[in-house]
Amino acid sequence: MKKLLAIMLASFVLLTACGKENNAPNNGGTTAEGTKEITVWAWDKAFNIGAMERASEAYKAKNPDSTLKVNIVENAQADIIQKLNAGLNAGTTKSLPTIVLIEDYRAQSFLQAYPDAFFELTDFIKPGDFADYKIGPTSLDGKQYGVPFDSGAAGLYVRRDYLEEAGFKIDDLQDIDWQKLIEIGKAVKTKTGKSLLTQDPNDLGLIRMMIQSAGSWYLKDDGTTPNLAGNEVLKEAFETYKELMGADIVKVTSDWSQFVGAFNGGEVATVPTGNWITASVKAEASQSGKWAVVPFPKLAKAPNAVHASNLGGSSWYVMNVDGKEAAADFLKQTFGSDVDLYQKLVKEIGAIGTLKAAAAGEAYKEADEFFGGQKVVEDFAKWTEQIPRVNYGMHTYAIEDILVVEMQNYLGGKEIDKALSDAQAQAETQVK
Repeated sequence: MKKLLAIMLASFVLLTACGKENNAPNNGGTTAEGTKEITVWAWDKAFNIGAMERASEAYKAKNPDSTLKVNIVENAQADIIQKLNAGLNAGTTKSLPTIVLIEDYRAQSFLQAYPDAFFELTDFIKPGDFADYKIGPTSLDGKQYGVPFDSGAAGLYVRRDYLEEAGFKIDDLQDIDWQKLIEIGKAVKTKTGKSLLTQDPNDLGLIRMMIQSAGSWYLKDDGTTPNLAGNEVLKEAFETYKELMGADIVKVTSDWSQFVGAFNGGEVATVPTGNWITASVKAEASQSGKWAVVPFPKLAKAPNAVHASNLGGSSWYVMNVDGKEAAADFLKQTFGSDVDLYQKLVKEIGAIGTLKAAAAGEAYKEADEFFGGQKVVEDFAKWTEQIPRVNYGMHTYAIEDILVVEMQNYLGGKEIDKALSDAQAQAETQVK
């Protein structure tokens, strides 16, 4: 298991916003004055920290006589992973928080490696209240440990004006497969000179979205056995990726800033990704009215493929430390049930939650003029309910490190079955 944890740390690829720690206590407890305190670790000041700040305000409004103090500590995601592993490997929780945000792709690594380190929340929230695909990462052996938070529901952001210039309408991109999109991309490139989309050769987020949309993953349903060789969905995703790259319709980027710069600068006609990109798209105010969002394209041959997928997302966990009951009740009253809180999160920070009841709120139904009056949040909430549930398991990033290399080998001429077979053999050696 220590080898696995080392691999996890080495394969950390997601760069997130950094922050400074404050001088708050490291975990929950009771002060000399009897005030209960809980400490929360999260990353991203505007998004996750902002959501927790609003949850704290909502809790205080519901419980005006409560003495609960919520200390929110911002860390980079990489630092949270490192600190959790260091503390839990050492067998101590003294330096750990009461509540911690963990990315869904990483959750099972902690739950399975340290099953006694997290407080069970089965009696505090109802898993059926949340989008089904979020329950797999947040539970273990039928017990619920996480409170699902944001949706990474994916869509295809499209430039209306570029499509129209190439002779297409938004309706032409509704519920299409990747082969159709590639055809459209070629026409757009010919007529407008614009690329269809961007790709970073070291980031396989597009592959993740493709395979989850067909109910498949890098691992089998047990969450531990590599599922690469003989995985027909993954094979089709690889083949589709190669077709995209070979069609001269992809702008290659190498980092986040180039990715955002490409669509803000009008260089691409579409952006297939999670809904968290909305704020970045809208940051270029001069493009208001030129964008729309359509359902995620599906793989053409995969029998279970749907027009819904996910990229990213995280959930809240309570550590098995002093103050855990107060922390669990805090989450129950906020992210676990507060529909009004989720309306505020949508309006103020653009966070679309996965609490099903929240989708019935007014904020989810509002038209967005930037997207031509489309009710974008309502659409993403609908697609969230359709995302296939898969078991991300413990090894997403470790296996993806292997696949990045084999993808380049495949693009360079290696036979697809050989590439996936070699990846399988390497994964079986590394992720044990």
